[in-house]
Amino acid sequence: QVQLVESGGGLVQPGGSLRLACAATGTIFDHYVMAWHRQAPGKQREFLARIFSSGSTNYVDSVKGRFTISRDSGKNSVFLQMNSLKPEDTAVYYCNAMSVDGDSYWGQGTQVTVSS
Repeated sequence: QVQLVESGGGLVQPGGSLRLACAATGTIFDHYVMAWHRQAPGKQREFLARIFSSGSTNYVDSVKGRFTISRDSGKNSVFLQMNSLKPEDTAVYYCNAMSVDGDSYWGQGTQVTVSS
């Protein structure tokens, strides 16, 4: 079974940058859609970005121009480069993998705190 593990979270000041990584222990096929979501305290989990096997990407408006999702198929990894971080970006960030068969896998989450 596929398992995802996020890393790279931590405390950063407003305007700073952080790079999150998601490593898969099993096989993530090229056709899997990889995505990042986040959940802030008291709020529902929200979609942030996804990347397809073709390399095309989608972003939620609130992070467009600030966040960049990428993937390394050879290492079964997906990344999220976060720049110009704001306090409202504070949340637990989750990695997700979706297969064409409907299987969905989630990581345990990594905490990102943006505060001065």
